[in-house]
Amino acid sequence: MPIIVNLDVMLAKRKMSSGELAEKVGITQANLSILKTGKAKAVRFSTLESICEALGCQPGDILEYIPEKE
Repeated sequence: MPIIVNLDVMLAKRKMSSGELAEKVGITQANLSILKTGKAKAVRFSTLESICEALGCQPGDILEYIPEKE
């Protein structure tokens, strides 16, 4: 998939655990794990907004587009 989720990078930069982020955002650790591993098919803007607020970052700090090679 050409969308890469760099959530682990932001968590490390902010010295925050996945559990702490999940609690602040109001989602389960399992759902956060699905998002972190790039297995999510979609993410709600409200969830993305909450993640950015909790981490003090922009959506582009978390999501990256890398085109697939033909």
